[in-house]
Amino acid sequence: MTSGRDGRRPISGWQAQIGCGDYQAQIASVGASLRALTCRGRDLVAPFDADIVRPVFRGAVLVPWPNRVVGGRYVFDGQVHQLPINEPDRGNALHGLAAWADWVPIRCDRSSVTLEYRIPAQEGYPFDVLTEATYRLDEDGLHWSVRATNLGDSPAPYALGSHPYLVGGAGRANDWTLAVPAARVLEVTEERLAPLGLHPVESYRAGALDFRSARPVGSTLIDHAYTDLIAGEPGTARVEVRSGGTGVALIWDPQVLPWVQVHTADRPEPALNRSGIAVEPMTCPPDAFNSGDDLVILDPGARHEASWVIRAIQEDR
Repeated sequence: MTSGRDGRRPISGWQAQIGCGDYQAQIASVGASLRALTCRGRDLVAPFDADIVRPVFRGAVLVPWPNRVVGGRYVFDGQVHQLPINEPDRGNALHGLAAWADWVPIRCDRSSVTLEYRIPAQEGYPFDVLTEATYRLDEDGLHWSVRATNLGDSPAPYALGSHPYLVGGAGRANDWTLAVPAARVLEVTEERLAPLGLHPVESYRAGALDFRSARPVGSTLIDHAYTDLIAGEPGTARVEVRSGGTGVALIWDPQVLPWVQVHTADRPEPALNRSGIAVEPMTCPPDAFNSGDDLVILDPGARHEASWVIRAIQEDR
């Protein structure tokens, strides 16, 4: 891990640069964040500068839950827990407890880096969970994995997600095509984005969120969780964002990560607005700490691991 050019530690933490073949990646220790990923110099994810506060959770690891715990309140093993509210306009607990933590690098070489963060037992989450995030480049792209181990003596609720914003090419989300191989989409409330129920993608909102076949995004606003992922070969789910013959794909095992949140990054800030499409494989839907849907229960000593790949789509491949 390195510091900035002047020897000072950047705001986003210690930096690691890794590379292999056509691929280069930069990882920041705050949030174990994927700060940049390129192939042949082309951005595959929306990058951010090392010396700014990371915007809109770009590239962050989301543990021990992704998305929202509505109201920050949940019940586990008969006990009521209240998490800190860090989405004040909606009154929710957003994106876990590690996105702003300074992860510790434990291994690093030319093509890979591993960082760890031991989530401290605390009010709202009185569990002792060690997490590791590994980024590894090869000729096939970026292999990103997260492992969690329960070091405590009682079961712990756990869930995982990540927050890369994929970049299809020149322009913005309106200019790209999107493919999401999912048969159902989660309806949420307008005010708090709290889950209401699942719907077939072909009928919900007259099919506006149906991207099973790749089609232009245009002005469509997406901030929804999808499930019933349609596995391709060999048993993987694959989301693609394209601009003509080039683009980027995110690939994972839908048995391990059966949900994906997709967001067109609609923001009031001109520089951020629709500058990438967040594609967030998740172990569970929003508010799983309350619903229990696909929530992982880590027994003492138990381990959970999930991985995904971000790969360039090239015209010559």
